[in-house]
Amino acid sequence: MVLNTFSYHLTPGGFIFDASARALGCAVIPAGPGNAEAQFELIEAYRPVGYSGTPDFLKILLDAASTAGRDVSSITRALVSGAAFPKSLQDEIKSRGVDAYQAFGTADLGLIAFETSAREGMVVNEDLIMEIVRPGTGDPVAEGDVGEIVVTSLDLHHPWIRLALGDLTAALPGNSPCGRSNMRIKGWMGRADQTTKVKGMFVRPEQIAEIGKRHPELGRLRLVVTREGETDVMTLKGECNSASEALRSDVAATLRAVTKLQGTVELVAPGRLPNDGKVIADERY
Repeated sequence: MVLNTFSYHLTPGGFIFDASARALGCAVIPAGPGNAEAQFELIEAYRPVGYSGTPDFLKILLDAASTAGRDVSSITRALVSGAAFPKSLQDEIKSRGVDAYQAFGTADLGLIAFETSAREGMVVNEDLIMEIVRPGTGDPVAEGDVGEIVVTSLDLHHPWIRLALGDLTAALPGNSPCGRSNMRIKGWMGRADQTTKVKGMFVRPEQIAEIGKRHPELGRLRLVVTREGETDVMTLKGECNSASEALRSDVAATLRAVTKLQGTVELVAPGRLPNDGKVIADERY
């Protein structure tokens, strides 16, 4: 039995992982994200062994269960995706008794690469052709260099020819120690453009521009993404002539409305932010 915490609403993530688990013969609890109290009741009642969802939400569940004295010990395996899974978080999840593996995919193609028991990179799905190219050019990078992922799927029902994903990675040399012989990649290493993922959700430069339109009193804007306590954190920095707590609160509400994510707002004097054209600065890597 699998507790699937990917969203089923306006995104195919929940359905992709639901169908995959059912193909393996698993019963699936379509829990979706959030509402920890309801998740605890489901886990204690049905005792699922597996978890699918973002690594961040898995940690949130484990932390909240420990604080509330709830029993989630039945979950011993996890398939995580949709967000970064750094080594520090991998080690913490493992110390909680959960054996978690990463999967990399997209709504357009489904599974693209997956982690194996070797824990050395991710093996590319054998049904796909992957290239790693210099962003914006389509030209292959040198072996081992970081570049943008381009994928070709020859599925007759849903073909894609050289689909540029906007995600960065690098190829690993040789075969996986687990015996898999297909191409291996290091995993997700950020975005080729300034779009990034925060808690499994894309945040795009045009969203930051929309915040600026709603608050013309702000000048240059810069969204800084970091990690604190193994959780993604957003801080929107904005230049303005007269900062106030009321303005900061209003901008924070707009940030939440536009991105659907919680974040903090820092107002600074004009000229304090770098004039480098960068709207989103991902400082997690």
